[in-house]
Amino acid sequence: MARIAGVNIPTQKRIEIGLTYIFGIGPTKAKEICEKLGFAAERRVHQLTDEEILRIRELIDRDYTVEGDLRREVAMNIKRLMDLGCYRGLRHRKGLPVRGQRTHTNARTRKGKAKPIAGKKK
Repeated sequence: MARIAGVNIPTQKRIEIGLTYIFGIGPTKAKEICEKLGFAAERRVHQLTDEEILRIRELIDRDYTVEGDLRREVAMNIKRLMDLGCYRGLRHRKGLPVRGQRTHTNARTRKGKAKPIAGKKK
């Protein structure tokens, strides 16, 4: 099993798909990595040699921000907004949608399970 950036990559999947299991690498960046290293699109992770896995690992460490560093960076950006007290920071603090979505109905993912209000019947 290949381990890159602290993540176990599934061995039966194609290299491009396997790389997307790393936080911060999506389909586009995975394809870019494969092209830079010259891997065929149909190759599987279990077909890689130790040297090729090492090349992938070095390329990702050098050129991309992934996993723990990226998660920390995102968390710090959100914390900065909250500390500033700007509108987006206040929305994060209250657990409401940040990007202008309506909250009269919907927004259940951010707001959590609906709480019944006593005497609200009309």
